[in-house]
Amino acid sequence: MTIAFEELKARLLADPTVKAEYDALAPEFEIAAELLKARLRAGLSQGELAARMGTSQSAVARLESGQTLPSTKTLLRYARATGSKFHVRLSAA
Repeated sequence: MTIAFEELKARLLADPTVKAEYDALAPEFEIAAELLKARLRAGLSQGELAARMGTSQSAVARLESGQTLPSTKTLLRYARATGSKFHVRLSAA
C-alpha cells in the first residue's frame, strides 16, 4: 500500500516531538526556497550559477536543499550571481 506524501506528512506532524523538530528547521528551508526562487528567476542552472559564484554545482545543490546554512558572505555572492538584492529582515514573532 502506498501512502500519499501529504498524508504521511500529516501523520508525522501529529506527533508533537516531530512537529517541534520540523518547525525548528523552518528558517533553513525558507532560506533554501528563496535561493531556489532567485536562481530560477535568473534563468540559471545550478552549474551556471556555480560558475558565476566560483564554486561547485554540488555546493549550490547543498545550499538549495537546506542541508547547509549559508554565511552572509555566501548569500551576498549568491545574490550577486543571480542579479538579486540581498535583504535581512527581522520581524516580531
